Amino acid sequence: MTARAADRARYDRATAHLDAPLAIVDLDAFDANADDLVRRAAGKPIRVASKSVRCRALLERVLDRDGFAGVMAFTLAESLWLARSGFDDILLAYPSADRASYAELAADPKLAAAVTVMVDDPEQLRLIDEARDGGREVIRVCLELDTSLRLFGGRVRVGARRSPLHSPAQVADMARAVARRPGFKVVGIMAYEGHVAGVGDSVAGQPLRSRAVRLMQATARRELAERRGAVVRAVRAVVPDLEFVNGGGTGSVQHTAAEDAVTEIGAGSGLYVPRLFDNYTSFTGRPAALFALPVVRRPGVGVVTVLGGGYPASGAAGPDRLPVPHLPEGLRYDPQEGPGEVQTPLLGSPADDLLIGDKVWFRHAKAGELCERFDVLHLVAGETVTATVPTYRGEGHTFL
Repeated sequence: MTARAADRARYDRATAHLDAPLAIVDLDAFDANADDLVRRAAGKPIRVASKSVRCRALLERVLDRDGFAGVMAFTLAESLWLARSGFDDILLAYPSADRASYAELAADPKLAAAVTVMVDDPEQLRLIDEARDGGREVIRVCLELDTSLRLFGGRVRVGARRSPLHSPAQVADMARAVARRPGFKVVGIMAYEGHVAGVGDSVAGQPLRSRAVRLMQATARRELAERRGAVVRAVRAVVPDLEFVNGGGTGSVQHTAAEDAVTEIGAGSGLYVPRLFDNYTSFTGRPAALFALPVVRRPGVGVVTVLGGGYPASGAAGPDRLPVPHLPEGLRYDPQEGPGEVQTPLLGSPADDLLIGDKVWFRHAKAGELCERFDVLHLVAGETVTATVPTYRGEGHTFL
Protein backbone atom coordinates (compact mmCIF):
# COMPACT_ATOMS: atom_id res chain seq x y z
CA MET A 1 0.00 0.00 0.00
CA THR A 2 1.37 3.43 -0.95
CA ALA A 3 1.62 6.20 1.62
CA ARG A 4 -1.25 8.04 -0.07
CA ALA A 5 -3.41 4.91 -0.07
CA ALA A 6 -2.67 4.49 3.64
CA ASP A 7 -3.72 8.08 4.27
CA ARG A 8 -6.97 7.48 2.40
CA ALA A 9 -7.70 4.42 4.52
CA ARG A 10 -7.01 6.41 7.70
CA TYR A 11 -9.20 9.33 6.66
CA ASP A 12 -12.04 7.05 5.57
CA ARG A 13 -11.95 5.17 8.87
CA ALA A 14 -11.69 8.34 10.94
CA THR A 15 -14.69 9.94 9.20
CA ALA A 16 -16.80 6.83 8.60
CA HIS A 17 -19.48 8.23 10.94
CA LEU A 18 -19.58 11.59 9.14
CA ASP A 19 -21.37 12.50 5.94
CA ALA A 20 -19.53 14.43 3.24
CA PRO A 21 -19.02 17.18 2.17
CA LEU A 22 -16.60 17.74 5.04
CA ALA A 23 -13.12 19.12 5.70
CA ILE A 24 -10.33 17.73 7.87
CA VAL A 25 -6.94 18.73 9.15
CA ASP A 26 -4.49 15.87 9.69
CA LEU A 27 -2.85 16.89 12.98
CA ASP A 28 0.16 14.64 12.46
CA ALA A 29 0.90 16.41 9.18
CA PHE A 30 0.04 19.86 10.59
CA ASP A 31 2.45 19.42 13.51
CA ALA A 32 5.20 18.01 11.27
CA ASN A 33 4.82 21.02 8.97
CA ALA A 34 5.02 23.37 11.96
CA ASP A 35 8.24 21.66 13.07
CA ASP A 36 9.71 22.07 9.59
CA LEU A 37 8.92 25.81 9.54
CA VAL A 38 10.64 26.24 12.90
CA ARG A 39 13.66 24.29 11.71
CA ARG A 40 13.99 26.47 8.62
CA ALA A 41 13.52 29.68 10.62
CA ALA A 42 16.70 28.80 12.54
CA GLY A 43 15.76 30.47 15.82
CA LYS A 44 13.80 33.45 14.52
CA PRO A 45 10.15 33.51 15.63
CA ILE A 46 7.42 32.80 13.09
CA ARG A 47 4.40 35.08 12.98
CA VAL A 48 1.43 33.01 11.77
CA ALA A 49 -0.52 34.33 8.79
CA SER A 50 -4.13 33.94 9.90
CA LYS A 51 -5.55 34.10 6.36
CA SER A 52 -3.80 30.79 5.70
CA VAL A 53 -5.40 29.13 8.75
CA ARG A 54 -8.79 30.84 9.44
CA CYS A 55 -9.50 28.73 12.50
CA ARG A 56 -8.94 30.05 16.03
CA ALA A 57 -8.36 26.61 17.53
CA LEU A 58 -5.53 25.89 15.10
CA LEU A 59 -4.02 29.36 15.52
CA GLU A 60 -3.93 28.68 19.26
CA ARG A 61 -2.45 25.22 18.69
CA VAL A 62 0.46 26.48 16.63
CA LEU A 63 1.12 29.50 18.86
CA ASP A 64 1.45 27.13 21.82
CA ARG A 65 4.49 25.61 20.11
CA ASP A 66 8.03 26.88 20.59
CA GLY A 67 9.21 28.95 17.66
CA PHE A 68 5.91 30.73 16.93
CA ALA A 69 4.94 34.17 18.20
CA GLY A 70 2.20 36.53 17.08
CA VAL A 71 -0.44 36.63 14.36
CA MET A 72 -0.38 38.32 10.97
CA ALA A 73 -4.03 39.20 10.30
CA PHE A 74 -5.72 40.18 7.04
CA THR A 75 -8.46 42.65 8.02
CA LEU A 76 -8.83 45.18 10.82
CA ALA A 77 -12.15 43.72 11.96
CA GLU A 78 -10.49 40.31 12.23
CA SER A 79 -7.60 41.85 14.17
CA LEU A 80 -9.96 43.36 16.75
CA TRP A 81 -11.91 40.10 17.05
CA LEU A 82 -8.70 38.15 17.65
CA ALA A 83 -7.52 40.69 20.21
CA ARG A 84 -10.81 40.39 22.09
CA SER A 85 -10.40 36.60 21.93
CA GLY A 86 -7.11 36.72 23.81
CA PHE A 87 -4.46 37.10 21.09
CA ASP A 88 -2.17 39.90 22.22
CA ASP A 89 0.30 40.43 19.33
CA ILE A 90 -1.45 41.03 16.02
CA LEU A 91 0.09 42.61 12.94
CA LEU A 92 -2.46 43.69 10.33
CA ALA A 93 -0.64 42.85 7.10
CA TYR A 94 -2.67 45.08 4.79
CA PRO A 95 -3.85 48.71 4.93
CA SER A 96 -7.49 49.19 5.91
CA ALA A 97 -10.23 51.73 5.20
CA ASP A 98 -12.53 50.35 7.94
CA ARG A 99 -13.43 53.57 9.76
CA ALA A 100 -15.68 51.90 12.33
CA SER A 101 -12.92 49.50 13.38
CA TYR A 102 -10.37 52.32 13.56
CA ALA A 103 -12.72 54.16 15.94
CA GLU A 104 -12.86 51.04 18.14
CA LEU A 105 -9.08 50.67 18.04
CA ALA A 106 -8.44 54.29 19.00
CA ALA A 107 -10.88 54.13 21.90
CA ASP A 108 -9.71 50.91 23.59
CA PRO A 109 -6.31 50.68 25.36
CA LYS A 110 -6.27 46.86 25.21
CA LEU A 111 -6.95 46.76 21.48
CA ALA A 112 -4.49 49.58 20.75
CA ALA A 113 -1.75 47.70 22.62
CA ALA A 114 -2.42 44.41 20.84
CA VAL A 115 -2.90 45.50 17.22
CA THR A 116 -0.38 47.04 14.82
CA VAL A 117 -1.76 48.47 11.57
CA MET A 118 -0.09 48.69 8.17
CA VAL A 119 0.56 51.96 6.35
CA ASP A 120 2.51 53.02 3.27
CA ASP A 121 0.90 56.39 2.46
CA PRO A 122 0.31 59.55 4.55
CA GLU A 123 -3.29 59.56 3.34
CA GLN A 124 -3.88 56.41 5.36
CA LEU A 125 -2.87 58.32 8.50
CA ARG A 126 -5.37 61.05 7.62
CA LEU A 127 -8.15 58.46 7.22
CA ILE A 128 -7.32 56.93 10.61
CA ASP A 129 -7.35 60.33 12.31
CA GLU A 130 -10.70 61.19 10.75
CA ALA A 131 -12.11 57.85 11.96
CA ARG A 132 -10.97 58.19 15.59
CA ASP A 133 -14.33 59.60 16.77
CA GLY A 134 -12.72 61.02 19.92
CA GLY A 135 -10.47 58.01 20.62
CA ARG A 136 -7.05 59.11 21.81
CA GLU A 137 -5.07 55.86 21.99
CA VAL A 138 -1.73 55.80 20.20
CA ILE A 139 -1.98 53.66 17.05
CA ARG A 140 0.89 51.25 16.50
CA VAL A 141 2.11 51.42 12.90
CA CYS A 142 4.10 49.10 10.63
CA LEU A 143 5.59 50.36 7.37
CA GLU A 144 5.46 48.10 4.33
CA LEU A 145 8.38 47.92 1.93
CA ASP A 146 7.77 47.05 -1.72
CA THR A 147 9.90 43.97 -2.36
CA SER A 148 9.47 43.77 -6.13
CA LEU A 149 12.54 43.18 -8.26
CA ARG A 150 13.02 45.97 -10.82
CA LEU A 151 15.22 45.29 -13.80
CA PHE A 152 16.43 47.29 -16.82
CA GLY A 153 15.95 50.65 -15.16
CA GLY A 154 12.52 49.74 -13.86
CA ARG A 155 11.10 48.72 -17.23
CA VAL A 156 10.65 45.16 -15.95
CA ARG A 157 9.01 44.49 -12.58
CA VAL A 158 8.75 41.09 -10.88
CA GLY A 159 6.58 40.83 -7.77
CA ALA A 160 3.23 41.87 -6.36
CA ARG A 161 2.03 45.45 -6.65
CA ARG A 162 1.76 46.30 -2.98
CA SER A 163 3.45 49.23 -1.25
CA PRO A 164 4.62 52.37 -3.13
CA LEU A 165 7.65 52.51 -0.79
CA HIS A 166 10.58 50.93 -2.60
CA SER A 167 13.78 52.75 -1.63
CA PRO A 168 15.34 53.29 1.80
CA ALA A 169 14.73 57.05 1.43
CA GLN A 170 11.01 56.54 0.71
CA VAL A 171 10.50 54.30 3.74
CA ALA A 172 12.46 56.67 5.99
CA ASP A 173 10.38 59.61 4.73
CA MET A 174 7.23 57.68 5.63
CA ALA A 175 8.65 56.98 9.09
CA ARG A 176 9.23 60.71 9.55
CA ALA A 177 5.67 61.46 8.39
CA VAL A 178 4.33 59.11 11.07
CA ALA A 179 6.65 60.52 13.74
CA ARG A 180 5.46 64.08 13.02
CA ARG A 181 1.83 63.12 13.44
CA PRO A 182 0.56 62.89 17.06
CA GLY A 183 -1.21 59.69 18.01
CA PHE A 184 0.93 57.28 15.98
CA LYS A 185 4.08 55.26 16.64
CA VAL A 186 6.19 53.31 14.16
CA VAL A 187 7.01 49.92 15.67
CA GLY A 188 7.86 47.73 12.68
CA ILE A 189 8.68 47.13 9.04
CA MET A 190 7.18 44.40 6.88
CA ALA A 191 8.49 43.18 3.52
CA TYR A 192 6.73 40.19 1.96
CA GLU A 193 8.66 38.77 -0.98
CA GLY A 194 5.79 36.91 -2.64
CA HIS A 195 7.70 36.35 -5.89
CA VAL A 196 10.18 34.29 -3.87
CA ALA A 197 8.05 32.84 -1.08
CA GLY A 198 4.91 32.15 -3.08
CA VAL A 199 6.12 30.93 -6.49
CA GLY A 200 7.13 27.30 -6.97
CA ASP A 201 10.53 26.78 -8.56
CA SER A 202 10.18 23.15 -9.60
CA VAL A 203 7.11 22.77 -11.78
CA ALA A 204 6.60 19.24 -13.10
CA GLY A 205 7.12 18.99 -16.85
CA GLN A 206 8.42 22.57 -17.16
CA PRO A 207 12.20 22.42 -16.67
CA LEU A 208 12.97 25.64 -18.54
CA ARG A 209 10.34 27.63 -16.64
CA SER A 210 11.55 26.15 -13.35
CA ARG A 211 15.14 27.11 -14.13
CA ALA A 212 14.05 30.65 -15.02
CA VAL A 213 12.13 30.95 -11.74
CA ARG A 214 15.14 29.79 -9.73
CA LEU A 215 17.37 32.31 -11.50
CA MET A 216 14.86 35.11 -10.88
CA GLN A 217 14.49 34.17 -7.22
CA ALA A 218 18.24 34.00 -6.60
CA THR A 219 18.61 37.47 -8.13
CA ALA A 220 15.63 38.79 -6.14
CA ARG A 221 16.95 37.42 -2.84
CA ARG A 222 20.33 39.09 -3.28
CA GLU A 223 18.83 42.43 -4.29
CA LEU A 224 16.24 42.42 -1.52
CA ALA A 225 18.66 41.39 1.23
CA GLU A 226 20.87 44.37 0.43
CA ARG A 227 17.97 46.83 0.05
CA ARG A 228 16.10 45.57 3.13
CA GLY A 229 19.20 46.03 5.26
CA ALA A 230 19.56 49.60 3.98
CA VAL A 231 15.87 50.29 4.67
CA VAL A 232 16.16 49.07 8.25
CA ARG A 233 19.22 51.24 8.85
CA ALA A 234 17.45 54.28 7.39
CA VAL A 235 14.32 53.75 9.50
CA ARG A 236 16.29 53.10 12.69
CA ALA A 237 17.89 56.50 12.19
CA VAL A 238 14.37 57.90 12.59
CA VAL A 239 12.96 55.28 14.99
CA PRO A 240 15.79 53.87 17.12
CA ASP A 241 13.42 51.67 19.15
CA LEU A 242 11.96 49.78 16.18
CA GLU A 243 10.46 46.56 17.59
CA PHE A 244 10.43 44.16 14.63
CA VAL A 245 11.29 43.60 10.98
CA ASN A 246 9.03 41.00 9.39
CA GLY A 247 9.83 39.17 6.16
CA GLY A 248 9.51 35.89 4.39
CA GLY A 249 6.77 33.45 3.59
CA THR A 250 6.46 29.68 3.49
CA GLY A 251 8.63 29.22 0.40
CA SER A 252 11.51 31.43 1.53
CA VAL A 253 11.72 30.92 5.30
CA GLN A 254 15.34 29.78 5.51
CA HIS A 255 16.60 32.41 3.07
CA THR A 256 14.86 35.32 4.79
CA ALA A 257 15.84 34.08 8.25
CA ALA A 258 19.50 34.28 7.19
CA GLU A 259 19.26 38.08 6.81
CA ASP A 260 20.57 39.94 9.86
CA ALA A 261 18.07 42.77 9.35
CA VAL A 262 15.06 40.47 9.71
CA THR A 263 13.87 39.74 13.25
CA GLU A 264 10.82 37.54 12.52
CA ILE A 265 9.33 35.44 9.73
CA GLY A 266 5.77 35.50 8.43
CA ALA A 267 4.33 32.15 7.31
CA GLY A 268 1.05 30.25 7.33
CA SER A 269 0.39 28.23 4.18
CA GLY A 270 3.17 25.83 5.16
CA LEU A 271 0.97 24.51 7.96
CA TYR A 272 -1.77 23.20 5.64
CA VAL A 273 0.44 22.76 2.51
CA PRO A 274 -2.13 23.26 -0.26
CA ARG A 275 -1.40 22.14 -3.81
CA LEU A 276 0.29 25.41 -4.86
CA PHE A 277 3.12 24.54 -2.46
CA ASP A 278 4.00 21.22 -4.08
CA ASN A 279 6.52 22.69 -6.53
CA TYR A 280 9.40 23.89 -4.34
CA THR A 281 13.01 22.79 -4.05
CA SER A 282 13.42 24.63 -0.74
CA PHE A 283 11.08 22.40 1.28
CA THR A 284 8.70 19.46 1.12
CA GLY A 285 5.60 19.58 3.29
CA ARG A 286 2.82 17.13 4.05
CA PRO A 287 -0.73 17.88 2.88
CA ALA A 288 -2.62 18.56 6.11
CA ALA A 289 -5.92 20.17 5.05
CA LEU A 290 -8.25 18.23 2.78
CA PHE A 291 -11.93 18.13 1.93
CA ALA A 292 -14.09 15.15 0.99
CA LEU A 293 -17.02 15.06 -1.41
CA PRO A 294 -19.47 12.13 -1.66
CA VAL A 295 -19.98 9.99 -4.74
CA VAL A 296 -23.62 10.50 -5.77
CA ARG A 297 -23.68 9.10 -9.33
CA ARG A 298 -22.00 6.47 -11.49
CA PRO A 299 -22.73 7.64 -15.05
CA GLY A 300 -20.69 4.94 -16.78
CA VAL A 301 -17.48 2.97 -16.87
CA GLY A 302 -14.57 4.98 -15.51
CA VAL A 303 -16.75 7.84 -14.32
CA VAL A 304 -18.23 8.92 -10.98
CA THR A 305 -19.94 12.14 -10.01
CA VAL A 306 -19.40 13.82 -6.65
CA LEU A 307 -21.52 16.50 -5.02
CA GLY A 308 -20.09 20.03 -5.26
CA GLY A 309 -16.44 20.80 -5.85
CA GLY A 310 -16.31 24.19 -7.55
CA TYR A 311 -13.98 25.80 -5.01
CA PRO A 312 -11.51 27.90 -7.06
CA ALA A 313 -8.75 29.85 -5.34
CA SER A 314 -7.99 33.55 -5.71
CA GLY A 315 -5.36 34.85 -8.11
CA ALA A 316 -4.99 34.90 -11.87
CA ALA A 317 -7.54 32.41 -13.22
CA GLY A 318 -6.06 29.16 -14.48
CA PRO A 319 -5.97 25.40 -13.87
CA ASP A 320 -3.52 25.86 -10.99
CA ARG A 321 -6.26 27.68 -9.03
CA LEU A 322 -8.53 24.61 -8.98
CA PRO A 323 -8.60 22.01 -6.23
CA VAL A 324 -7.26 18.61 -7.26
CA PRO A 325 -8.68 15.11 -6.67
CA HIS A 326 -6.14 13.59 -4.29
CA LEU A 327 -7.49 10.28 -3.02
CA PRO A 328 -7.97 7.73 -4.43
CA GLU A 329 -5.02 8.35 -6.71
CA GLY A 330 -5.63 8.52 -10.44
CA LEU A 331 -8.86 10.52 -10.69
CA ARG A 332 -9.04 13.59 -12.94
CA TYR A 333 -11.55 16.18 -14.07
CA ASP A 334 -13.58 15.92 -17.25
CA PRO A 335 -11.94 18.71 -19.33
CA GLN A 336 -15.35 19.72 -20.68
CA GLU A 337 -16.79 20.30 -17.19
CA GLY A 338 -14.11 20.74 -14.55
CA PRO A 339 -15.20 21.14 -10.91
CA GLY A 340 -18.84 22.20 -10.78
CA GLU A 341 -20.94 24.36 -8.50
CA VAL A 342 -23.25 21.45 -7.62
CA GLN A 343 -21.67 18.36 -9.14
CA THR A 344 -18.29 17.28 -10.47
CA PRO A 345 -17.70 14.29 -12.77
CA LEU A 346 -14.38 12.51 -12.23
CA LEU A 347 -12.68 10.25 -14.73
CA GLY A 348 -10.21 7.41 -14.33
CA SER A 349 -10.03 3.71 -13.58
CA PRO A 350 -10.30 4.22 -9.77
CA ALA A 351 -13.86 5.42 -10.38
CA ASP A 352 -14.95 1.83 -11.04
CA ASP A 353 -14.07 0.85 -7.45
CA LEU A 354 -16.09 3.67 -5.88
CA LEU A 355 -19.60 3.13 -4.58
CA ILE A 356 -22.43 5.58 -4.03
CA GLY A 357 -21.69 7.34 -0.72
CA ASP A 358 -17.91 6.79 -0.84
CA LYS A 359 -15.67 9.80 -0.22
CA VAL A 360 -13.28 11.35 -2.71
CA TRP A 361 -10.61 13.49 -1.04
CA PHE A 362 -9.43 16.78 -2.56
CA ARG A 363 -6.73 19.36 -1.88
CA HIS A 364 -7.49 23.06 -2.27
CA ALA A 365 -5.12 25.22 -4.32
CA LYS A 366 -4.59 27.72 -1.47
CA ALA A 367 -4.54 27.29 2.27
CA GLY A 368 -7.09 29.19 4.36
CA GLU A 369 -9.55 29.76 1.52
CA LEU A 370 -10.78 26.20 2.07
CA CYS A 371 -12.27 27.40 5.38
CA GLU A 372 -14.61 29.79 3.57
CA ARG A 373 -16.42 26.68 2.29
CA PHE A 374 -16.83 24.82 5.59
CA ASP A 375 -18.22 25.71 9.01
CA VAL A 376 -16.04 23.21 10.87
CA LEU A 377 -12.78 21.31 10.56
CA HIS A 378 -12.58 17.75 11.84
CA LEU A 379 -9.15 17.25 13.42
CA VAL A 380 -7.75 13.79 12.67
CA ALA A 381 -5.00 12.08 14.65
CA GLY A 382 -4.16 8.61 13.43
CA GLU A 383 -7.49 7.00 12.60
CA THR A 384 -9.61 9.13 14.92
CA VAL A 385 -11.37 12.47 14.81
CA THR A 386 -10.15 13.94 18.08
CA ALA A 387 -12.07 17.23 17.88
CA THR A 388 -14.35 19.24 15.65
CA VAL A 389 -13.60 22.96 15.68
CA PRO A 390 -15.22 25.94 13.97
CA THR A 391 -13.62 27.85 11.16
CA TYR A 392 -13.97 31.63 11.01
CA ARG A 393 -17.11 31.01 8.94
CA GLY A 394 -18.40 28.61 11.59
CA GLU A 395 -18.04 31.39 14.17
CA GLY A 396 -20.11 33.70 11.98
CA HIS A 397 -17.23 35.66 10.45
CA THR A 398 -16.46 36.07 6.75
CA PHE A 399 -14.02 38.96 6.92
CA LEU A 400 -13.33 38.99 3.17
